[in-house]
Amino acid sequence: MNPTETLSIFDLIADAGPVVMLVMLALLSASVVSWFMIVQRFIFHSRAARNFNRFERAFWSGGDLAQLYRQGNSHNAEGIEAVFRAGFKEFSRLSQQKNNAAVMEGAQRAMRVALMREQEKLEAHLPFLASVASVSPYVGLFGTVWGILNSFRGLANQHQATLATVAPGISEALVATAMGLFAAIPAVLAYNRFVAKAETLTAKYQTFTEEFSSILHRQIHAE
Repeated sequence: MNPTETLSIFDLIADAGPVVMLVMLALLSASVVSWFMIVQRFIFHSRAARNFNRFERAFWSGGDLAQLYRQGNSHNAEGIEAVFRAGFKEFSRLSQQKNNAAVMEGAQRAMRVALMREQEKLEAHLPFLASVASVSPYVGLFGTVWGILNSFRGLANQHQATLATVAPGISEALVATAMGLFAAIPAVLAYNRFVAKAETLTAKYQTFTEEFSSILHRQIHAE
């Protein structure tokens, strides 16, 4: 290729060396997977927030808790509803015992386990986004350094070294850094957003669990 030709971004990628090309493919793959996870996490967190608001309205509407529990049999419970069902199921199973403390401890333990499972669902795939955000710039930088080294090594075969001679190779190498940033920036922004969203929902789940425990405590002592 004539060094004086105007190179498009696609020409730079296509003319890259094997190592730089491998780096670009790895970064492109990481970017595609991270975008898939970003969309999936956005949908999941949005649905979790809607389900929480819907169930909380139903819970505080003053209806019978047993009826609310039976309504959940028609679908797979998610989020705070899964925590409620775990606690109410264990409370109902142990309510025949005379030991009130054991009943409450069993119900609270069941809710804690369910809460941990829902928290894991909220935080799923976030470590991958964190890894892409932190590693991609360095992977791109490695591809750039490698490409620049190859460009300067190629000057040994040139009788006259000019900027036009080395510029295409350096440009190809710099594309790797650009792709590293392209993969990292959306990942770090999404990671920060989803971590904050997961923490907010988890705090709401914990608050509901405490309030529900208080209701069960009053109910068992009233009986």
